[in-house]
Amino acid sequence: MTRFLFAVIISLMSMTATAKSIVVLGDSISAGYGIEVSEGWVALLQKKLGQKGTDHSIHNESISGDTTAGGLARIAPALALHKPAVVIVELGANDGLRGLPPALIKSNLAGIIHRARQAGAKVLLLSMKIPPNYGKRYIDLFYNIYPQLATELGVPYVPFIMEDVALTKDMMQPDGLHPNAKGQPVIADKVWPQLLPLLK
Repeated sequence: MTRFLFAVIISLMSMTATAKSIVVLGDSISAGYGIEVSEGWVALLQKKLGQKGTDHSIHNESISGDTTAGGLARIAPALALHKPAVVIVELGANDGLRGLPPALIKSNLAGIIHRARQAGAKVLLLSMKIPPNYGKRYIDLFYNIYPQLATELGVPYVPFIMEDVALTKDMMQPDGLHPNAKGQPVIADKVWPQLLPLLK
């Protein structure tokens, strides 16, 4: 009986930890490319959670250069390791920069969302955009992936997370693709109000 009670307690502790876990599955925008990781929007989001008095832990499973296919391949191990209550998905930009078919990008993102939900996690989808030189038709098809998935799968999404950053020179790194430390709080503030309801 003692062993049984011990097993029940351990199980309940595990459930509590699971409810407090958040996974960010992203690319260089979330990995903190070109800046200190502590300055990135993911780290700033963790600080906001602490200031709010919650003990949620964010596990940043982001890799610079990653694609939706890479995220789809990595989601299962991340779910098994962290057992998150929430998964924040920030992927697609690298697919777009490579000119990959929007239908493929959408399918990969849908696969990530389905796997996260099957594991009991809520999902927050972060939208990305690509430079205008890819042509209006492709850009529109690419960007529409995110609201389409939000509607079709019933997941909350954040419109282009760099909307107020990408065209502000002093918030961007010299490559014109990655936000610098000044742009990170703006991104965190954009994600924050969409994340909060998912923690309830």
